[in-house]
Amino acid sequence: MPSFDIASKVEIQVLDNAINVVKKEIQNRFDFKGSHVVIELDKKNYSVALEADSDMKMEQIVDVLITRSMRQGLDSNCFDMSKEVLPSGKIVKKAVPVKNGIAQDDAKKIVKLIKENVPKVQAAIMDDIIRVTGKKIDDLQEVIQLCKTSDLKLPLQFVNMK
Repeated sequence: MPSFDIASKVEIQVLDNAINVVKKEIQNRFDFKGSHVVIELDKKNYSVALEADSDMKMEQIVDVLITRSMRQGLDSNCFDMSKEVLPSGKIVKKAVPVKNGIAQDDAKKIVKLIKENVPKVQAAIMDDIIRVTGKKIDDLQEVIQLCKTSDLKLPLQFVNMK
């Protein structure tokens, strides 16, 4: 039976390249000359630490981070921007976690969405991926289109099509 996996993985090397591009652009921008700006990637915890002089500069850094990451091939939904900016003396700090893997709650939502809209396939949660199997490849492609068009707020990849 044909099957494929739904995954949500961020390659650390692609993320590292995107962060380096962001650092280089921020260093070369005129409005950031002489400003305190720190952009650091924590590869173990999959998070980006940002520091800036003001809220306005922080917003600009976040904007550059998202646009440059998208140009590097990352999905804009891989950054969790829900955490607030924390003032710390003269600077503001923001921790931006990077979503890597599908959480159980999100996996359950995806499986429920698939079962409601495409009853001809079976979806099973396996750790941080979802395996979808069906009798026809057309049904599997219908599931892929459903996941792409629904607003799941997750960077999904469709791998291991067999």
